[in-house]
Amino acid sequence: MKNISRRKFLRSSAIIAATGALVTPNVACKRLFVNTKTSGSKTLSLKFSHMMHELRHTFTISGFSRDQTAAVLAEISYDGYTGYGEGGLPPYMTGQTVESSTFFLNKIDLSQFSSPFELEDILTYVDSVDSGHSCSKSAIDIALHDLIGKLLDKPLYQLWGYNREKAPDTSFTIGIDKEEVVRQKTEEAAPYNLIKVKLGVDEKTDKMLVNTIRSVTDKPIVVDANQGWKDKNFALEMINWLNERNVLLIEQPMPKNVFDEMAWVTERSPLPTFADESCQRLADVAKLHNVFSGINIKLIKCTGLREANKMIATADALGMKLMIGCTTESSCAISAAAQISPKMYFADLDGNLLISNDPFTGMKIVDGKITLNDKPGIGISRI
Repeated sequence: MKNISRRKFLRSSAIIAATGALVTPNVACKRLFVNTKTSGSKTLSLKFSHMMHELRHTFTISGFSRDQTAAVLAEISYDGYTGYGEGGLPPYMTGQTVESSTFFLNKIDLSQFSSPFELEDILTYVDSVDSGHSCSKSAIDIALHDLIGKLLDKPLYQLWGYNREKAPDTSFTIGIDKEEVVRQKTEEAAPYNLIKVKLGVDEKTDKMLVNTIRSVTDKPIVVDANQGWKDKNFALEMINWLNERNVLLIEQPMPKNVFDEMAWVTERSPLPTFADESCQRLADVAKLHNVFSGINIKLIKCTGLREANKMIATADALGMKLMIGCTTESSCAISAAAQISPKMYFADLDGNLLISNDPFTGMKIVDGKITLNDKPGIGISRI
């Protein structure tokens, strides 16, 4: 590793302070390494586009099915370098669309800032332009962080002081489907150490899904009910049943706003409970203390890596468990989320594995484990 210059050291210190990461109690083209510098001006410029991710299988959760998912791709250029960012646009999760994303991004003017290292000011401005639009904000945030990492020639996880050896396994997700399809998908999940299954239909269907997986493998299972269990007694009954079948945790068993009932379930649950739909942004974390055992951070919900690191710090202070999740996104967004995975109790970063037209390569899964590379920024290359 080459020595870092004083200038790079000062820039590195600035980015660490800006992200708040250490405020814890403790269209095909030729392959190109994306840290290649080109001639360019010292003016921040933003370009964006949209693409449709094609899923390898129809993906069904409680109340919604899809074969493709739109995403916004952002590029921020400065001084000959370009940072890349992405935000998935799953309508069932956020209600955001290509049209709404275009409307918002056309409002953004980054040329008013003199340096990408003014990260806190830039992202505060982006967040203030309009309410909502968390997916597009996340794409900008990731691109800006990727750019800074490239300017410093360092991976983000190193800038934040995270140990990549502590990155956890990721699960492989199986959606709600017919028994024979679930069996096929379980067999496809053989390279992974954890299986995540979507439940929340009805008792018969939910138990069929788990029993079908169990007929193929005894690997640990993670369950996401996607708000599908409406009654607290039924939710607890299902959790107790799942606890006997090598299930590790339960994600969002009940509707997102039933806090008292959810707290009742968590208090009695033999499995840790994690907030997904209930946890959107930083302000939600403290409200969920003693309601759930932990929180699921998704970059498209919290507007990106800056706020994700602040959520990590808050959850750590409250003694809450952490997990990192995703939607169906390319290796761009997944590699960005993987940069904070060493802080996670559990990871669900398989979104790029579920699509057939990934335009990037980046973070890899090796023997089921998230494996971060030493490329700068979010560590991606274009393919």
